[in-house]
Amino acid sequence: MGMGNREKLLEAARQCLFDKGYERTTVRDLASAAGVSMAAIGYHFGSKEALLNHALFEALDSGGQAFGPPSGDGDLGALWRRLIEAFSANKTFWIANLETVLRAQRDAGLREQVAAGLRQGRSGMAREVTGAAESELSEQTIRALGSVQLALVSGLMMQHLTDPESAPTAEEVLAGLRALAAHLPEEA
Repeated sequence: MGMGNREKLLEAARQCLFDKGYERTTVRDLASAAGVSMAAIGYHFGSKEALLNHALFEALDSGGQAFGPPSGDGDLGALWRRLIEAFSANKTFWIANLETVLRAQRDAGLREQVAAGLRQGRSGMAREVTGAAESELSEQTIRALGSVQLALVSGLMMQHLTDPESAPTAEEVLAGLRALAAHLPEEA
């Protein structure tokens, strides 16, 4: 059995986010890519924005399309190389991600979706760093390790999107983390 219009629209929206980004994608682009009428967007999602948000969060949630397949083995070097490659290969998608964060500051519902995504992202990042299943991670590990890792990912993404020629490599990120660790106080 083939995809229904809702699934076709989601697939079209994901592709548009990667090809055109959030702001440059039109209702006509989405309907044309899905092979459905423009009215189908309103029927299934209410608005172009709701459809694009849904597709963006699905792509981030699955990780595979946005970051490449997760390794889950705790190899930080491989993780940083994969992230940097994703930022370079999918620049339009990551700009759409940043645009969503900015739009969320004016939309309480979207802000809660972004916040929920960040909570899930912390857990996923802690899993990637430790190699442990998310269900085995303590809330403290998720909050501390996952939050710091997610903050590093966000900063690295902005550097690679804005100034890729001088943004750090995976090896430089690891060297920087080692240097930072050498300066940490025993207890904060």
